[in-house]
Amino acid sequence: MSMRIAVALAATIGAGILVSSAAEAGADVVGFRGDYSPGTIVVKTNERRLYLVVDPDHAVRYPVGVGKAGKQWAGVTQIDGKYRNPAWSPPAEVKRDKPSMPDVIPGGSPHNPMGVAAMTLAGGEYAIHGTNVPGSVGGFVSYGCIRMLNPDITDLYQRVSVGTTVVVTR
Repeated sequence: MSMRIAVALAATIGAGILVSSAAEAGADVVGFRGDYSPGTIVVKTNERRLYLVVDPDHAVRYPVGVGKAGKQWAGVTQIDGKYRNPAWSPPAEVKRDKPSMPDVIPGGSPHNPMGVAAMTLAGGEYAIHGTNVPGSVGGFVSYGCIRMLNPDITDLYQRVSVGTTVVVTR
C-alpha cells in the first residue's frame, strides 16, 4: 500500500472516530462523481461538506456547518452577491429566537457571524459565509446558511463568481 493511500485511509478512519472535533481549514481535491458542470457548488448536507466541481471526476472539498434540525433545505439556486466583511442583520426568525441580538452587527466585528466573507443565495435569506465560531463548522448548527471556516470561504470566494450554480442536497 502506498504511503498516500495509507495516510488517506488513516484520515478517513480518524475522521469517523473524531466526528465531534473541530473541522480544520483546507481545501482538498477529491474524487467526485455526479451530473454537475465544472464550477458548480454542491453542498451535501448529511456529509457536512461543500464541493466545488472542477471536472467530471474531481472537486475541491471543504468542511461546512449546515442547517440544524428543522432548518435544513435542499434545492438549486445561484450566488447572487459577494461581500467581504459584510455587516449582518439577523433574519426575523433569528431575532425571534434571540430578541436581545442587535439589529445590525458591523462587518469586521468579532461578533459578526458572517466571518470575513459571504456569498448570498438567490431566493431567500441564506448565504455561504465564514464564521466567528470556527468550532461550529462540521455540525448541524445554522438557520439554513452554509457556514465555512474563514480561510475556506476566502479560498472559495476567489474561485467562484456571481451566477455560480449552487445545489444543496440532503
